[in-house]
Amino acid sequence: MSDHYLKLKVQLEQMKSCGEDEVKNDVDNEEQVPVSSPPASVSPDPSSITIAGTDASNAFKQGVNRAKRCSKAGKDDAKSCGKPISDLPLYRTVVSAHVGRNLNRLGHEGALNIKGKGRILQGKSESNGNYVTIHPSKNIQDTRREDASTLVRKRRPVTVHTSKAKTSLEALKLSIKQLKWKEFPLGRRAACDIYWHGVSFHDNEHIVSGQVNKFPGMIEMLRKTNLSRAMRTMQELFPDEYDFYPRSWILPEEYQQFSTQIRMVKENDATVNPTFIVKPDGGSQGDGIYLIRDPSDLKLIAGSQAKQAVVQEYIQKPLLIDKLKFDIRLYVLIKSMEPLEIYIAKEGLTRFCTEPYQEPSQKNLSHVYMHLTNYSLNVHSSNFVHSESQNTGSKRTLSSVLYRLAAKGVDIKKVWSDIISLVIKTVIAMVPELKVFYQADIPPGKPGPTCFQILGFDILLMKNLKPVLLEVNSNPSMRIEHEQEVAPGVFEYVPSPVDEEVKVGVIRDTLRLMDPGHKKPLGSQLRAGGCEHGGEILMEAETQEKNSDEGGALPSLCLKQVYPKYTKQFNYLRLVERIAALFIRFLGVKGSMRLGPTAFRTFIRTCKLSNSNFTMASVDILYIDITRRWSGVMPDSREAGMGLQAFVEAFFYLAGRRFKSLVLRNQVLSLLELCESQLELQSGVEDRRSVSCSRALPRSIKTQTLGLTNPLLSSPAPLRRAASQDYRLHQRLKPRTHRANVEN
Repeated sequence: MSDHYLKLKVQLEQMKSCGEDEVKNDVDNEEQVPVSSPPASVSPDPSSITIAGTDASNAFKQGVNRAKRCSKAGKDDAKSCGKPISDLPLYRTVVSAHVGRNLNRLGHEGALNIKGKGRILQGKSESNGNYVTIHPSKNIQDTRREDASTLVRKRRPVTVHTSKAKTSLEALKLSIKQLKWKEFPLGRRAACDIYWHGVSFHDNEHIVSGQVNKFPGMIEMLRKTNLSRAMRTMQELFPDEYDFYPRSWILPEEYQQFSTQIRMVKENDATVNPTFIVKPDGGSQGDGIYLIRDPSDLKLIAGSQAKQAVVQEYIQKPLLIDKLKFDIRLYVLIKSMEPLEIYIAKEGLTRFCTEPYQEPSQKNLSHVYMHLTNYSLNVHSSNFVHSESQNTGSKRTLSSVLYRLAAKGVDIKKVWSDIISLVIKTVIAMVPELKVFYQADIPPGKPGPTCFQILGFDILLMKNLKPVLLEVNSNPSMRIEHEQEVAPGVFEYVPSPVDEEVKVGVIRDTLRLMDPGHKKPLGSQLRAGGCEHGGEILMEAETQEKNSDEGGALPSLCLKQVYPKYTKQFNYLRLVERIAALFIRFLGVKGSMRLGPTAFRTFIRTCKLSNSNFTMASVDILYIDITRRWSGVMPDSREAGMGLQAFVEAFFYLAGRRFKSLVLRNQVLSLLELCESQLELQSGVEDRRSVSCSRALPRSIKTQTLGLTNPLLSSPAPLRRAASQDYRLHQRLKPRTHRANVEN
């Protein structure tokens, strides 16, 4: 017997022994591994071996051909050559075992069905349900390369554009690293999935896809004067629900009103001597804030150099810990505007003053380290304590403070529930103006990104544990390091464990919620329930849905959904949002934020709000009066005309005029229902007219208009041209009287 055939026989014997061992292992594992039904593509033919949905009979034919070739080599070797031929089932088992071992080496852990045997080999199927095709004749490394390329195609990492991130860059980098996503710190020519801006929506222009972490107009909306106006509007409609915002006056236009009210209060009770805090409209980090006790102490409230500011009642009895005043920095994510989705971080920061608190007096009004909780101010105090612990120091975690209060018998569940209510109500007050900005920057039908944003709510707890809103920051600091003097006159940035603990979690879980690969939210299921059903307290254990691709490596979400979860409790507050919808509907020109006189007249006529006692001439006078007053209040506006806040004032006037016997909230609600019903009737009439006009069109024109015969209409430009042609033709076919009314 030649050396070649001896070597072949030894190899076959080894393969046989390995096959028998593999069969024993498979039989033993047969009881442990559930037998899954084969895929639809697998044939029930018992004469072939199917591995991962592919017929392996080619391997069997190769074995037969090999045996035939060796039988022709010599008569003396016929026995040795005939043995593999007579033992065909064994060879079939050996092939399956050999391929199974290769699969195990490649890391496959799914189920491989062997036809005719009723056994399962351990392998791994792809997540999309397809089985990997394995050819025994291929090289293992080739298979590995194919497998890796398949995984790369399937698991493309989320891309994040971070060139504009600025101060939040370090926390963002850590978050991206934990998620194993791909960062582009210098930008990218191709589109990214997420764009992270440091200041505003317009940090990076010409974004037509993806997601941006800023809403258009958020900076303008959260200026102290605009937020105060929005909160005042809600206080007029719902005074009890919005009593968490201190009484405010906007300077300089309301200086006389402020002076008169304070003088009357002091005349009625000489013992009352309230304190007020003055905040510049565009100020940040405590810059320009000061306390006063008399209107005469105001600085630059008149003249050409007068700057807008807000003066508010000062909370004289705050809750103290260690005799120090503190406030809460709570991070809130607005995930989307339509529909409205709000998430609250279950962990926040508490910033402490660095001097023991005393009620304000004329002597201590200038003690900023006693009265102002701003971190950027107190960090310069010699008493400021940078602590490695979350429970001590001048900056601590919110949970540590709440645990401490709970140890003293405070109902933390009630406190947390009140904070959630404050956040939802504040966002509801902000949304109407934000929607006007949004449609101006990203009009309907125009390609553009979707938006989300993290906001910083500054909340103060009063001595009676009632939360009070101080302000909302559109760009809360996301630094995870602080400046420290390491030598006289030498400063450097050192890590801040408290900041890193809170801020990295907020950014990371915001990215997880905005992951474009997730169609469903990662948080708890939506439930239109209330606070009485639980879920209010910060420290309670919550089951969070985890990302299956993360393999449980990441912690549960630190962001808790509060809206639309609590829709039933707060949906009745969204009256101004309905007024904003009317305002946007009658704007007419895309990208506009101001209502012209013709559009205002169209609104009055369409909703049938004019009559013999309120003629169109009265409508024009009303428009001129309100618009002129608001243009003086907001001289830096980009456009001429009636803005949303002026339109809301006009709407309140019309509601009070038409429904005099009702309170303001019911007046506005009644007028809204009237306008919406009129618009619904008109839209029904227009639909019927458009149907009748389309019937009057020749068949060729109808098919061209609808784009049924012209393949070029699949592109945007021809569609717009076709739509404009259809509109012009539709206008010509309208009755002349209707056209005259619209043009007026």
